[in-house]
Amino acid sequence: MTFSKTGSQMISRRAMTAGLAFSALAPLKAFAEARDTQEVTVKRNFNVQSAPPTSTEVIPMDRVESPMLSERSAYLMQDAIGRYRSIAAQGGWPQLKRTRTLVLNSKGDAVQALRYRLAVEGYITRESAPGNVFDTGVQTAVQRYQQSHGIRMTGRVDEETQASLNVPVEQRIATLEANLPRLAEYSKNLGARYIVVNVPATQLEAVQNGAVRSRHNVIAGMIDRPTPTVASKISEINFNPYWNAPVSIVEKDILPELRKGGTKILEKLNIKVYDGYQGPEVDARTIDWKTVTPDQYHFRQEPGEENAMATVKINFKNPYHVYMHDTPTKELFSQSARYFSSGCVRVDKVAVLVDWILAGQDGWTPERIAEVGKTQERIDVQVAEGPELRFAYLTAWVTAEGFVHFRPDVYNLDGTGFVTGDPAAPATAQPAAAASAG
Repeated sequence: MTFSKTGSQMISRRAMTAGLAFSALAPLKAFAEARDTQEVTVKRNFNVQSAPPTSTEVIPMDRVESPMLSERSAYLMQDAIGRYRSIAAQGGWPQLKRTRTLVLNSKGDAVQALRYRLAVEGYITRESAPGNVFDTGVQTAVQRYQQSHGIRMTGRVDEETQASLNVPVEQRIATLEANLPRLAEYSKNLGARYIVVNVPATQLEAVQNGAVRSRHNVIAGMIDRPTPTVASKISEINFNPYWNAPVSIVEKDILPELRKGGTKILEKLNIKVYDGYQGPEVDARTIDWKTVTPDQYHFRQEPGEENAMATVKINFKNPYHVYMHDTPTKELFSQSARYFSSGCVRVDKVAVLVDWILAGQDGWTPERIAEVGKTQERIDVQVAEGPELRFAYLTAWVTAEGFVHFRPDVYNLDGTGFVTGDPAAPATAQPAAAASAG
C-alpha cells in the first residue's frame, strides 16, 4: 500500500524533529541540556497551549461516557457522513471574518455570524441562532465545539478556534469518509474489555462493557518515527523493566552522542553494552565508537530513575516491536501536541491502566503496584485475561450520542487509503522489518 505525503501537513516536520529531544532516550545529557530550547521551539511550531485540551481521569462507575471506538462506530460514522452531506447540499456554513477574540458578552455582527455557524453544525438550535450577543448558551456551544476538535475548552473564539470553524464542510466530509474504513477495521472483535490508543488524539481509553473506565493522555510517535496501527491483546506487564535500545535509536541517537561526548553518559544513565543480544558485557571505554555499526552492540538500560520506560512496560504481540510504557519525562503530558516518541506509546498515570488490566489478578492491587514501582525490583507478570488492544489512526470519529470529533491529520494519511500498518513503511516493506520503539 502506498501512503503519499501530499498536501500541507497540520504539524510541520521541523516541529516534529524538534521533539527528538524527548524521544525514547530523552534522559541523555546532551538532550536534557537542550530541553528548554527545544520546548520553546515545539511550543512555537505546535501552537501549544499552557494546558492540554485533554486530561487523564478515572471515570466514576455512576458516570457513563461513550468511547472513541465501539462495535457501532462504522454505523455512527455513516450516519454522520449523511448529515454533513446534507449540510453541504444546503450550501455549507459561512466563513467567519477575522476579528478580535470573541468572549462572553461580546456583541456585534461577528457574534451573529458565529451563532449561525454553530447552528448549521448543530451546536446550538436553529431557533436560538438569531441574535448578536455572545451569551452563556453560545459559550457552552463553543466549549463543546472545542472539546470535539481537540482545542482547549476556553469558551473563547480565538484564532485557533476560528480557523477550525472555517474549515469547509467538504473538507470535513472527506475526513469522515477517510475514517469510515478505519473504524470498520479497528472495531472488529473488540470484546467486552479493550484499550484504544488514538494516535491523532494522543489519548487512550480503557473501555469495559461499552463505557470508558479511564482516559489517559499519551505520547505518540514523531512524523519521521510514527506510531503504527496495531490490533492485538495485552499479554505481559514488566515492572521496572530493562530498556533494550532498538537499532533505529542506536543509529539515530546513541552512536552520534557517543562519538561526540564519549561514554560517560552511559555510566550516568546506567546503560550497559553487550556483544550482541544476550552476549557478554563489554567495557564501553575500550570500543572505537567511530567505526561501530548500529547493529554491532546491544545497549541495555538497567531499572532506575533514568530508565526510559520508568516503572513499567506493557507488552502485546505485534510485528513492529512497539509497546506501551511509563516515562521519566512526565512533564510532556501537559503539552497539547504530544508527538515526541520513536513509535511506542507513553501513558500518563500508567499505574491506573496497569491496575485495570490486571483486574486483581494474583493479588495485584493499586497499593502493590505503587510499592513495586518504588523498589526497582524486576517482576514480569503474564496477563491471564488481557484486554484487546487497538492502536488506531482516527482523525474523526462519532460517539454514541452522535457527537462528531475531529483531530489533525498528524501523519498526513487522509486521502491516501491508509487503514492499517506502519505509516513510515514503503509500499513494499514487510511489517516485521519495521521495528520501532520509544
